[in-house]
Amino acid sequence: MEPAPGRRWQKVLYERQPFPDNYVDQRFLEELRKNVHARRYRYRAVVFQSGAVVQQLCSVCVFVLTWWYMDAGMLSPQGLFGAALLSSLLGYVLCDAVDGGAGRRESGRTRWADLKSTLVFGAFTYGFSPVLKTLTESISTDTIYAMSALMLLGHLIFFDYGANAAIVSSTLSLNMALFASVCLASRLPRSLHAFVMVTFAMQIFALWPMLQKKLKAQTPRCYVGVTVLFALAALAGLATVSSVGAVLFALLLLAISCLCPYCLIRLQLLKDNIHGPWDEAEIKEDLSRFLM
Repeated sequence: MEPAPGRRWQKVLYERQPFPDNYVDQRFLEELRKNVHARRYRYRAVVFQSGAVVQQLCSVCVFVLTWWYMDAGMLSPQGLFGAALLSSLLGYVLCDAVDGGAGRRESGRTRWADLKSTLVFGAFTYGFSPVLKTLTESISTDTIYAMSALMLLGHLIFFDYGANAAIVSSTLSLNMALFASVCLASRLPRSLHAFVMVTFAMQIFALWPMLQKKLKAQTPRCYVGVTVLFALAALAGLATVSSVGAVLFALLLLAISCLCPYCLIRLQLLKDNIHGPWDEAEIKEDLSRFLM
């Protein structure tokens, strides 16, 4: 069908026009827009945000090193429990001091409620520690190590780094880390070792990230300093076990915190998303009143 002379094409569906269904005129590309919703990142901001990934990698490294020291008999459960208890008390006080107690007032929790939760968790964990010690006796050690490695990897994948993504699941991430801690604790010499190991896992995988989020939101400079010190401590501990592993881990941290942000900034310049009349219609009006 040939267009009628002098007839101008209109982008409407309710009127019959002498044009093919796939016809567009020269004005079609006038509404072309590029990178409408593209975000421009700054290198320093991306490096700062990568600190969450560095923190979690170091947490997994410190946890595995602690288990290795206990399994080798180089760290007593009493010493680890005392150090973890002292650091938890310090972190508890610091958590309230960072925001002036605003988070506690919003949640409505009292210190007595926190103390009761801690005592209940400690009592149940200590009571079931003999069960945890013998839970995986029928499973080979190689299988335990493989499951623990997969669970820790899943913990890193599903952890909430602050991104709004469907794959993020804080509950799943924490459960996988605790499952790995139970598997590794079952290979320690005594039930007391298993109790201390599971307790330490709860501290480093549940409580430590909460403190880091508060530091990141309230005192960014302090957060950067703590991240650097934590990474250096993890590298120092790993160096006592394997110098090659420490070098590789240091390269991994540098790649995540420096190289990956640089690559993101460079690739962002090549981004070329196009928008135009072919996009799906978006209803921007609030339709909640129709749901009544």
